Amino acid sequence: MSQHANRLWRSCRLFTLTVLVLVTGSSQLTAQSPAPPQLVLKKGDRIAIIGNTLADRMQHDAWLDTYLYALHPELDLVVRNLGFSGDELKTRSREDNFGSPDQWLAKAKADVVFSFFGYNESLRGEAGLDGFRNDLAELIDSMKGQKYNGQSAPTLVFFSPLAHENHNSPHLPDGSQNNQNLSLYTEAMRDVCNSKSVLFVDLFAPSQSLYADASKPLTINGIHLSEDGGRQIAGVIANKLFGKTQLPQNADAVDKLRSAIQDRNYYWFSRYRVVDGYNVFGGRSKLAWFGQSNADVMMREMEIFDVMTANRDQRVWAVARGSDIEVKDDNLPPELEVKTNKPGDLADGGYRYLGGEEAISKMKIASGMKVNLFASEEKFPELINPVQMAVDPDGDLYVSVWPSYPHWNPVKPREDRILCLKDDDGDGVADRSIIFADELNSVTGFEFWGGGMIVAALPELWFLKDTTGDGKADYKVRMLQGLSSADSHHSANAMLLGPDGWIYWSRGIFNVAAIETPTKTFRSGQTGVHRFNPRTFEMEFHFPIGPNPHGDVIDQWGYQFANDGTSGTGSYVNIGKGIGNKQWFQKRVRPVAATGILSSSHFPDANQGNFLIANTIGFLGVLQHEVRYNGADITAVEIEPILVSDDPNFRPTDLEVGNDGALYVADWANALIGHMQHNMRDPNRDDKHGRIYRVTYENRPLVKQVRLAGKPVAEVCDAFYAKENATRYRARIELSGRPTADLLPQVAAWASTRNVKDADDAQALLECLWVFEEHRMPNLELANRVFQADEPRVRAAAIRTMKHWAGRVSENVKDWQPMLLAAAADPSALVRAEAVKAAVEFPSELSAEAVFIADRLPLDPEMETVLAYATKQLSLPNRLQDLIASGSPLSPAALAYALKTASPADLAKLPPAIETFEAILGRKDLPTELLASTLSGLAKLRSSDPMSIAMNLLQQRDKDGSGVAGVSQWLLQQPAEKLTGLRNQLETLAIDGKESATRQVAFALLINVAKSGDPAFALAARRGGPLRDLLSAVSMVNNDSIRQQLYPAIRSTIVD
Repeated sequence: MSQHANRLWRSCRLFTLTVLVLVTGSSQLTAQSPAPPQLVLKKGDRIAIIGNTLADRMQHDAWLDTYLYALHPELDLVVRNLGFSGDELKTRSREDNFGSPDQWLAKAKADVVFSFFGYNESLRGEAGLDGFRNDLAELIDSMKGQKYNGQSAPTLVFFSPLAHENHNSPHLPDGSQNNQNLSLYTEAMRDVCNSKSVLFVDLFAPSQSLYADASKPLTINGIHLSEDGGRQIAGVIANKLFGKTQLPQNADAVDKLRSAIQDRNYYWFSRYRVVDGYNVFGGRSKLAWFGQSNADVMMREMEIFDVMTANRDQRVWAVARGSDIEVKDDNLPPELEVKTNKPGDLADGGYRYLGGEEAISKMKIASGMKVNLFASEEKFPELINPVQMAVDPDGDLYVSVWPSYPHWNPVKPREDRILCLKDDDGDGVADRSIIFADELNSVTGFEFWGGGMIVAALPELWFLKDTTGDGKADYKVRMLQGLSSADSHHSANAMLLGPDGWIYWSRGIFNVAAIETPTKTFRSGQTGVHRFNPRTFEMEFHFPIGPNPHGDVIDQWGYQFANDGTSGTGSYVNIGKGIGNKQWFQKRVRPVAATGILSSSHFPDANQGNFLIANTIGFLGVLQHEVRYNGADITAVEIEPILVSDDPNFRPTDLEVGNDGALYVADWANALIGHMQHNMRDPNRDDKHGRIYRVTYENRPLVKQVRLAGKPVAEVCDAFYAKENATRYRARIELSGRPTADLLPQVAAWASTRNVKDADDAQALLECLWVFEEHRMPNLELANRVFQADEPRVRAAAIRTMKHWAGRVSENVKDWQPMLLAAAADPSALVRAEAVKAAVEFPSELSAEAVFIADRLPLDPEMETVLAYATKQLSLPNRLQDLIASGSPLSPAALAYALKTASPADLAKLPPAIETFEAILGRKDLPTELLASTLSGLAKLRSSDPMSIAMNLLQQRDKDGSGVAGVSQWLLQQPAEKLTGLRNQLETLAIDGKESATRQVAFALLINVAKSGDPAFALAARRGGPLRDLLSAVSMVNNDSIRQQLYPAIRSTIVD
């Protein structure tokens, strides 16, 4: 288990230990003197809890509720938690048509409102204090003017934010900066509440004291409470509001009460934070069939949730009084009956489903390949509607199932799960199904990390772990709130661990995320790839693609490819950082549920590294694309599909290479697939089938299976020699769960004996580098070694890792600059592209040099894309301008870049040189004075004359169409005698010049040389020249008397 996961485990141990503390009386609570009661509750009071993640998490640990009921068992209180991650006084990020805060408080019929705000606002620092005071005052006034209970204004209680706890972790801030701001905002809240005669509770100072006295962290990340932290803060609140420091009940009674409250809260949470709100009350809820809309059906389910929540209130009241009742739910409104709009071939309108084995007969398989049924609902009834698969470090296949799609129906059992399908005898058929995690809600994605598993169970992100070895998750921690689940079929999906240690997932349109991190409030309504760092708890938007992204893969060198489900298009994630979207293959069919890379020595070389696409409607099968490299660009071209089925119910949803090297294909197995074409509760949306198929290659040996869990570090590192991407990936996942301090010296020792010039060693060393990166410990010495590999994609990966470490190594210029500059000059465009992108993360003249170097070498469209990105991000024109103005000598690369891009005025500041003067003359619309000095300077260096250079320039600009205005003006200002020797060239330009402007100035110069228009008119007449150009040239003649002489000839020409 990683140090971080270990810390999570210690700080969030479930109920057992906390009950023991309660039995004896909490030392933290008994240390407090009982305070006089400040809040008196009445029988039947309805309490609404609003605010940010602090409020949100309180409903799950239920300690505050437990104190309220335990201290007031006779009052039959009703508590409804309306907390929401990221909430601020004036900013409440919600999906469309969710309902306003006042509407929800009215629905809760709130008599009393507990408000938890201030953390997100405090991130604006001292500059935001005045706005915060005004917002708080306005909110208080507004709430006082409401009658949420229909009769009277609510009693308001405002709570300060907590202090930021110092975990003494290299991955988390120590909280000192946050605490300065949090203290200021706490005092601002106190002042405003006092001025408005509103009850205020300071949690900042007490939480600081609790942190100081605690033997283990009370938060999971410095800002969000663990269960034990929730218990202790609830005790503080109880003392502040009610003058109570201990609960009156014994441990068993408290345990029973809290459990009843948590059950009640889960039903309320499932209603308030309902998954798939876009179909419940949003835009798609209006879709209707036979006069019945999604909203009609789904809002009835919300009514059922409301009644079931109220039923559980009654049990909470009974348990609080020391008794109990059975919740019967016999008073629920009936579900609405939905008629299918796509009846099947069975008598009841349903569809016939082929058996798992029978369905194989409908498949067309790629040449040399075969398919067998690995698992199905026929043997494992819990295997229903599989969504995503993953293989753990020990090689077992896990799958998330989603029979409740689009969200849990409250009258049905909670059966969204994560299963482990074990093939005990290695025959390619699952022998056992173990339910790793049960009673989840809408599991859209999961991945292994840190000795456990990260799971998106909407709208939250969990860390699950089996600590007893029975194959079942007994340790569960909510890592994030606020993922958003407005449209569940494209909420957090395609989850994977990047080489950089971030967990990536894709998320589509209509979803609105609001996630609190230790350093910021992350808000995003963008569609595309998002990422979360489980060590730092930071969130980022990574890559735009949409509207409904599904499918995200990273190859053996760290190149990432994201896909959109709806359009079926995919992109090479060439930049990230919220930038990009360039399609990398020709889309033929849609939609796409998942993507993969076929990397397995069980398959022939022709299949290795091929990009796979699971299509679910337009093409029922798995497409295969050959990946190609062209300069800095990466593309894929479709070849023979892996498989395609004629079974209309075959819906491949995910692809995974197993521990045996076979390709596993998950089948959603459903007659209906569209989310817009049918009612979300259409009876033909199947929740009884699900299959996993296994594709192998005939007459080729399977891969020797590798078991890595708990193995010595060196043995795990040996797996880095595997030909299969998946095996090396699982080895890194296994090492993500080892303590950093113990692990990294062993990885470094193992790596020290490898030869980077050996191709296999080079790949293994790259994997070691990624282990350091995942543990967030820079090792530039190892990065430099990996950069010496012969394979350019390995070298590119080393530069990419160095880029990720920029913020932690940028002060040591001598460590990173030589490697960066060498990469910028690398023979491979792939490496040069990574160097240019890395330069952006080292913003200085030294990193700009990398861009200058790369710009001198051959370019292709992709290199031009990344150069344009770096130019903008580094403000290179301004940086170059400052460098020139400083008078410092330019490097050869910087000079070449300046000659290519700098303005004429800046170029003129450079020391005199032929290439500099030529570059100036290459610019358009030069001021005459600068042109004159440049021509003079160039003529001097060439031992030539300015007139010849200017004439050559005029001819060249006419040829390439780059504009002749500047040089024309200079020539027209020259004395006629200096032009005499250029007469033949001028005559040629006057007749044969490509540009009208060139012909006109040539005629004007001829007239100036001859001091008469006769030769020009004669030339035009003799050669059939363009009279229009000649006539236009007259106005350019700079001698008034000559120009006056021309008018009779002009008049004659016009009349004739």
